[in-house]
Amino acid sequence: MRIDKQQIATFNEGLLAGHTKRFEYISSEIDGVEQIISKLIDFQIGIPSWALGAGGTRFGRFHFGGAPATLEEKIEDVGLLHALNRNSGSISLHIPWDVPKDYAAIKKVAADSGIKFDAMNSNTFQDQPGQLLSYKFGSLQNVDKAVRKQAIEHNIEVIKHGVELGSKALTVWLADGSCFPGQLSFRNAFNNTLESLQEIYSALPEDWKVFVEYKAFEPNFYSTTVGDWGQSLLYTSKLGEKAYTLVDLGHHLPNANIEQIVALLLNEGKLGGFHFNDSKYGDDDLTAGSIKPYQLFLIFNELVDGMDARGMNHAKDLGWMIDASHNVKDPLEDLLQSVDAIMAAYAQALMVDKKALEAARANSDVAQAQEILQNAFRTDVRPLVAEARKRAGGALQPLTLYRQLGVREQLIKERGVDSQTTGL
Repeated sequence: MRIDKQQIATFNEGLLAGHTKRFEYISSEIDGVEQIISKLIDFQIGIPSWALGAGGTRFGRFHFGGAPATLEEKIEDVGLLHALNRNSGSISLHIPWDVPKDYAAIKKVAADSGIKFDAMNSNTFQDQPGQLLSYKFGSLQNVDKAVRKQAIEHNIEVIKHGVELGSKALTVWLADGSCFPGQLSFRNAFNNTLESLQEIYSALPEDWKVFVEYKAFEPNFYSTTVGDWGQSLLYTSKLGEKAYTLVDLGHHLPNANIEQIVALLLNEGKLGGFHFNDSKYGDDDLTAGSIKPYQLFLIFNELVDGMDARGMNHAKDLGWMIDASHNVKDPLEDLLQSVDAIMAAYAQALMVDKKALEAARANSDVAQAQEILQNAFRTDVRPLVAEARKRAGGALQPLTLYRQLGVREQLIKERGVDSQTTGL
């Protein structure tokens, strides 16, 4: 299925009068509106291939019709999202599920949908059919050197696939750790993992990055070998200048100050990118901004401030990706909501009066500093985000048009009610 420009233009025409009124009002209230809109248009968020199908828990999974069963269909689904919101211009692949059979053909499918290939993702947290050695007791940390070698070779294979597709980054997330005291030596696990990562790092092309992701718990519940941002920073600092920490918003213990983590990683030049999602308890993988929208804004406030301080390009110098599990929602609807929430938080952060905030800080005016941030957060920036979408060729209300066009119903007709997505 394709959504053409005329369908979007016709839909927007019916909403234009109301939108124009709201946009003109907010434009009169905000300085630098055109610069903000320009940045919003440029900002692109990678869509993970594994989030296009039904999510699930250890208790079960509820499938839905029209799910993408092939890599081509996954790319086409991201193309649908991008056509609607114009901020979903890349797909992040997960190997071994997304191994292309024909690189040229896959690149053409992506190009036809206006989609690029974001960071490649390896998988050593599961055993695959026909796999010689098991990762039950870890992969890059394993006490068995043969298991470590197998995991290293898999990551190098992922890099090779990415090179063919035009990707420029590898994301490594490890389930490695232990469930019980005494199960492993923490020092040996760290050193084995570092040695393994060094071999992977040596296989990176010159213009590539490697993102080392961290997670506090699950599936191991006593220790995780890359358990927090400090451990990830240790690895990336030892690996070299092409290695960076990747922050998944759900991979923290409750009440962690993620915005402070982001600020310090940026300060050290070691923040690589994000997996956006939201959580109430742990790694819930919920829609971005659905539970803690103020935290998402505060994170973006630190991002904008830190990137500007380092002269970084907002759109290109960090990796922006979503990582979510769609257990009860249509994944495409959920992803549209996540992108919209991310764009709103970014727009709010761009509105913060930096000079006034710095003055309040210089005077230790705590109340005024709070007011400056909350005034930006409480501003309804949806007309700004919608205007940026419209100018880029997207829909003023992507989710409404998605439903109006009956996209899910059309996908069910094309792919069947029982189609299932490869992956998690």
